[in-house]
Formats: sequence, C-alpha cells, structure tokens
Amino acid sequence: MEDSLEQKWKQREFTLESVSDLSSAPPSASLPGIARFDSDGLQIHHQSQQIPLSIDPRTVLLFKLSPVQSVCVVEGSEPLFSRGVSIQFKNEEESAAFHCVVQQWKKEVHAQGGNGRNGTVTTSKSKFDEKIESSSAKMYFHYYGQLLHQQNMLQDYVRTGTYHAAVIENRSDFAGRVVVDVGAGSGILSLFAAQAGAKHVYAVEASEMAEYARKLIAGNPTLAQRITVIKGKVEEIELPEKADILISEPMGTLLVNERMLESYVIARDRFLVPTGKMFPSLGRIHMAPFTDEYLFIEIANKALFWQQQNYYGVDLTPLHGTAFQGYFSQPVVDAFDPRLLIAPSIFHVIDFSKIKEEELYEIDIPLKFVASVGTRVHGLACWFDVLFNGSTVQRWLTTAPGSPTTHWYQLRCVLSQPIYVMAGQEITGRLHLIAHNAQSYTIYLTLSAKMWGPGAEQGGILQTSSCKLDLKEPYYRMSQPQAYAFAQDQQPQLLIPTQDIHIQSQDVDEPEIVRQPSPNSSVQIDSLMQNI
Repeated sequence: MEDSLEQKWKQREFTLESVSDLSSAPPSASLPGIARFDSDGLQIHHQSQQIPLSIDPRTVLLFKLSPVQSVCVVEGSEPLFSRGVSIQFKNEEESAAFHCVVQQWKKEVHAQGGNGRNGTVTTSKSKFDEKIESSSAKMYFHYYGQLLHQQNMLQDYVRTGTYHAAVIENRSDFAGRVVVDVGAGSGILSLFAAQAGAKHVYAVEASEMAEYARKLIAGNPTLAQRITVIKGKVEEIELPEKADILISEPMGTLLVNERMLESYVIARDRFLVPTGKMFPSLGRIHMAPFTDEYLFIEIANKALFWQQQNYYGVDLTPLHGTAFQGYFSQPVVDAFDPRLLIAPSIFHVIDFSKIKEEELYEIDIPLKFVASVGTRVHGLACWFDVLFNGSTVQRWLTTAPGSPTTHWYQLRCVLSQPIYVMAGQEITGRLHLIAHNAQSYTIYLTLSAKMWGPGAEQGGILQTSSCKLDLKEPYYRMSQPQAYAFAQDQQPQLLIPTQDIHIQSQDVDEPEIVRQPSPNSSVQIDSLMQNI
C-alpha cells in the first residue's frame, strides 16, 4: 500500500509561509517550510530541519484557524500527549488545495485497506462518508426525499423528455440488459429503462425517496417485475450482478455541484462491465465572458443597506466592504440573453467513462477569449451539456442560454471589479474549482485583459480582476432572459455555428453556441469533434 501511495503522492508538495511546532515548550519559532506527502504520511519541514512530528493521514485532525492558517494535530496515547503543528499558506487557494489533498490521501488509505502501521485493524468509512460532512449529507438526502422537489425535476420537460428520448430511441442498448439507475429518485429513469426492454433494473436511492419509488414502480405492474429498488449509497451497497448500462442524472449547477458525478464514477468502477455504456457518457462545461450592467448594479446595490450612518443611531458603514464582497461571492443562477456574451464560448470536457473520481476533486481550466465588442466585462458565464451516446441515436441535453430553459438555468460569476476591453482584445484567465466537504466547490476566477493594438506582442497584462465564490451558496435570480439595449459600438452577438460530432447521426441535438474546447479538456477532443 505504501509503495503505491508514494508513487501517487510523492510530487504533492506545498510551500508554507510559516511553520511552528506547538508541542515544544515553548512553541518553536515560526519559520518558512514545506509540507510534503510521501510513503510515511505527511511530512512537514522547517527550511532548516524536519519538525519531529509523525503525521499519519489515518489519524490526523486538521483544523482551519483562518483562510490561510491551519493546525495539524495527532492524538497521542498514554503516556504521550497529542502533538500539533501550526502551518500558514501563502494564499487561500493553496490552503484549500492542501485540505483537498489530505482528504484524498485519507480516502486512498481507507480504500486500500484498514491495517494500521502496527498491524491493528481500523474501521473505515465509506468513500462518501469520508469526504462529505454528515450535516451536509443529511440536508441533501432530506431535500431529495421530498416529492415536491422530485416534481420540480419531473416537470422540467427538457430534462425528462431528453432522457426519455435517449432511452427509448436506443432500445437496442437496453433490451435484455442489466441496468443500474444511480440516484434513482422517484424511479422515473428506471421505468424508462424497463420500457425500453431492460432485463432487470436496480434502482439505487439513498434518501427516503426510495420508499416513494417502490410505490410508484409497484403501481406500474407490467414494469415493476423487472425493477428492484435498493435503498442505500452506491459507495456502500452490493449488487448480485454486474451492469451492462448505467443511467443517472448526476448533474448539478455548473455540472459538478452536489458532487454526485463522483458517485456516478464510483458506480462505474464498482458495477459496470468493461464494455458497458453510461447514459450520459460525457459532459461539457461551457464558458464565455459577459457584460451585464444591470446585474452588476443590482448586486452592488444590495450592499447599500450597510452604508447607513444612522440606523437607529448605529453607524453600519464598517461592515459595508465585507457585505459588498459577500454579495459578489455568490454565483448568480438565472437565465440570461445570449447576446450578453462578448466572445465565442469555449468548453471543458469531462468524460464520465474515463475520468477518475479523484480528478473531480480539483478542476483547473485555463481561459482564453477574443472580445467581439468593446465593453465592460462583468464576469464569466457558464452552462453545461451532456451527451447520451447511444448506439442508434446520440442526443444532447443542453442548458445553454437561448435554448429552452431547464431547472439548472445558467450560472454567472460576477467580478466586483469589472475590466474594460476593446473589440479584438484578448482576454485570458483561469477557472479553478476545488471541492469541499459540503458537497460543492469553491470557485476561484481570474480574468485579465492583455495589451491590444500596435506593440501588443511586447506588452503584458493590462488589467486583472479576481473573485472567490462558493458554488454551494448561489444567488437564485432565475429571471427569464430580458431584452437589452446595446450601445452603438456593440452589435448583438450571433449564435455561433456548432461543430459536428464524429458519430454520424441526423438526430444529434447539438447545443447551438459551442465554439472551441478549453486548452486542457479532460479528454482528447480531437477524437470527439471535427473541424475545431
């Protein structure tokens, strides 16, 4: 176990602004250091020497004292006391990445076996329980255990209709096959699979909705005899046979919110035969810069409350800056007019059939656009689509702006400091997503405008704006697209023609405003796309 872990983690190293051993008397001086993962666990060094603290990822307790400072504690056994070390990172992003790696390490150790260093047997949690905070999981399963929320999804006719078409039009993939429905909810997808002739369907649902699914399925007796509802998590349950088909609706806002894609991938590794199919088989996160003065003013105006200097005799202004940044830390979920996009979109591909679960813990997407108009850039607009790669018909389910609205809407990350661009100016940046244990992601966005015009090749970055957002806490604006007036130097952006998938079919419903892949897509796009 240790050899395999060493090979996987030996390159994970973090530079620390300061390190202090809290166990010494008095505590050691704070000096720059390094945190390194190797076969012995987590090693923390001063620049001059290693701190004498053995940190086993199975037993380490990690506490955040601030966005950039943490304490690692290892519980001691009599007659030893607990040992601790204080570490400080250079920025919040490094701190979040470190905590993510510790979480990955602990998961790997438990997955590879529960034997401790002294041969003792430890009790390991499931993969889900190891990485997800229990209070978040409780709220999550309570939410999806209610019929009113299932109804909201069922009444999303774009979603439900696309799934039904993808299954029924590909009967040859389902007929006589064993199907596993991951996160079955009401059981609607299991019923679709049975309608398509599945030999047997295992509907796996962890919430109390499993009981409603049993009732709904039992009420359709011609299909019920081929469906078994299993209450539990895919990380924990066992099935009597392997699956030929996995079907699921694991998508959240921005595709990855709620972190159910990880459960979908785990189900693939546990239950799917090597030649099996996944419905859907891949997803794409689309991104483009946008301008929306109305939205920017709306968010900024929310903080005006805190500019009151005489609120019942109290001056609220000391909290205005914090409130202002707080409102801009919320991604905006709504439907917007695609003419607000000021550059052709790019996309980042996640191939569900190939990606490893741990690769979803941290998603790093470089951004590069060319502005089509001169305007203020207020942030980055995002949406997603997924492909049902059936043997007979390939279908896309899209949440793109300008397409029929779904319950996912679209998502926009709004900068508190917009940047200015001219037509033809290059916009670069980075979208960095780091998973956290509340079943969501912290979003780090940076957009920069490069020098434009004569001599631009010698110029560097002209303006940069960054923001940090919590995908778990969005601003649900959810308004319908509005008609926006454009300035004289701005022309409404035309919908960009799409590229064809290599798979030949006239029934592929390809989203309309896809243009080019992100520079480091998760799979080789050349094998999927033509003429890009």
